[in-house]
Order: sequence, then structure tokens, then C-alpha cells
Amino acid sequence: MNSLKLLVLTVACFFTGCATLPPPLEMKAQVENFTLPKLPASNKALVYVVRPSLVGWIVRFNVFVDDKEPQSEVGYTRGGQYIYFELEPGQHQILSKADNWAETTVVAEAGDIIFVMQEVFMGMPMARNKLFRLDDYEGKYHIKTLSTGTMLKSNK
Repeated sequence: MNSLKLLVLTVACFFTGCATLPPPLEMKAQVENFTLPKLPASNKALVYVVRPSLVGWIVRFNVFVDDKEPQSEVGYTRGGQYIYFELEPGQHQILSKADNWAETTVVAEAGDIIFVMQEVFMGMPMARNKLFRLDDYEGKYHIKTLSTGTMLKSNK
């Protein structure tokens, strides 16, 4: 009977991601002296795309900038990963491809660091996603706790 309970708990954790975030003040304290792995060049902005959820962890979520063309792909994440890439200043679309397309618009200025989260939810037949901006402290918290995904281009 105990092994059945363990199996049910394991499956539940897989589908929920098993992660709860600490309160904002605690997150801010944990990243107070944290240095990001990459900072933007003086004339560019840097975007970090984070995917903290382990739901659908094996499914690639491909990330594109400005359009859905193959040459616009900058990398991809799996569950528990992040990627980063540079942007020229200006308005850009960040797009994410899972079982669906998700997108968000960012306005980048030189020196900006922008954090975007891929929120995962189960679809049929695969994982689906949506994108939204994160506050700096929450973005840094995720970068500190996640591993690096696959980056195809670090500059755009």
C-alpha cells in the first residue's frame, strides 16, 4: 500500500511541477548578491527566457524572435531550463512554440535585462505554453535555480 501512495505522489508531483515559490521578500534576499551568467553588451538588451516548471519536461519549447521562421529561432528549453539572447534596441516579439504558439511583445533599450517566463500547461496531445514578463528579482531567482537550455543564437 505504501508503494501505491508513493506512486500517486510521484505522478502528482510530475503533473504539478512540485514547486512553490518563496515569498517575494525571500526571493529578493536570495538574489541580492547573485550575478547573472551573462550581461548585455553596452549597445544591446539581453533577454532571459525561463521555464521553471517540470510539467512536460521532455518537450522542447522552441523560442523565436520577431517571426516564426526557422532562421529566427534562438534556442529552446525543456523543463527546469532557461536560455538567453541579445536584442537590438526596439520593439520585438518573443515567440514560443510548443503544441501551440505563444507570444509577448517587449520594448528593449540598450543595457536592459528582460525576463520572460514560459508557463506550461498540459494540452492534448502535448504540453502547451504561454509567455509573460517577470519582475527582475523573480527572473534572477529562476536563473539561479535552473540549468541552461539549448541556445542556437545568443545575438539577434
